[in-house]
Amino acid sequence: MLSSIEQVKWCKHYVYHMKGNAFQFHSVYAIITIFTIFYIGITAELEFLFEATAANDAFSVQDTDFMNRQKDIFGISEIYPTVSGGREWFVNMTNPANSSHFSETGGFELIKQSDGSWRVNSTHVRLVVETPSNMTDWKNVEITGYAKLSLPTIVNSTSSSNSNSFSSPMNNSESEEIDDLAFIGRSGRHSSEVPCEGTAYVGGLHNEGSVGWKKEIWHTDGYTDERARNLVTEPILDRWVGWKVIIYDMHLNNETAVKLESYLDDHNNDSWKKVTEIIDSGGWYSRSTDDEFFKADCGKGRDHIIVEPGPFVIFRTDNLVLDFKNLSVREISPPTDLND
Repeated sequence: MLSSIEQVKWCKHYVYHMKGNAFQFHSVYAIITIFTIFYIGITAELEFLFEATAANDAFSVQDTDFMNRQKDIFGISEIYPTVSGGREWFVNMTNPANSSHFSETGGFELIKQSDGSWRVNSTHVRLVVETPSNMTDWKNVEITGYAKLSLPTIVNSTSSSNSNSFSSPMNNSESEEIDDLAFIGRSGRHSSEVPCEGTAYVGGLHNEGSVGWKKEIWHTDGYTDERARNLVTEPILDRWVGWKVIIYDMHLNNETAVKLESYLDDHNNDSWKKVTEIIDSGGWYSRSTDDEFFKADCGKGRDHIIVEPGPFVIFRTDNLVLDFKNLSVREISPPTDLND
């Protein structure tokens, strides 16, 4: 599409060459058509710029370029393309319990809502996408989903016969329970029985409208403090929002680092804004003491960079009621301009 300046130049050039025939009907019609297209184009461009500026001023977020962007099977924009031959997972919205390699831990009931979404009848939610036994673990991923969070009243914790329960990779003694929505990658099983498997990058969206990242090097004394904490929107309770978490390797100074990005669709209309962007290249330490951290004997430093893949991707909420729809995980091709 031509820019506004290029459109003006092109129109002037066309009109100049039409001199002498300007009163012919088809020529007049052509000029009117050209200027109509030009007006619509520049009006749309100005409206887009105004909306982007307003959003940036209000919430300090960044617009994302959507030119030539692909859509997934739900019609949701993809930030990065699926890598050639890469795996894609999409929740079965007709019956999530029938989704392949998918579990909602604890055996809680999934209740279909009138808008086609699903509610998890629990305030301690772990929706888990497993790696099949014959495939490599999840590593460079784009994790996407839509959620509506609400404060709990009375939640029935009774299991449903239709629920797909599973031995949880994140146990119910999880120490990092806060009121938020978190998408988790490079995750192993989070259990005191196998503490060194409990790795994770945790991209969180908090109910008051802030975002941030945490890292878990082992379970449970391997947690870091939250980084990139920033208020990016109004409170998210009782309204639909889209959330994307992206994790991929990159090279920095001839060493492997991990890039962490998150995106928010604040108005539930597939308009994604980048709200965090950080690099784990070391120096992001566990907040525990040396004695606490090294007691697990995992052979990792206190600022270990999680370059290892993980068998699980997890959609998590705590102390909130979750309605969800259109969850997905894709193996992505990282942007080449950020790699040596």
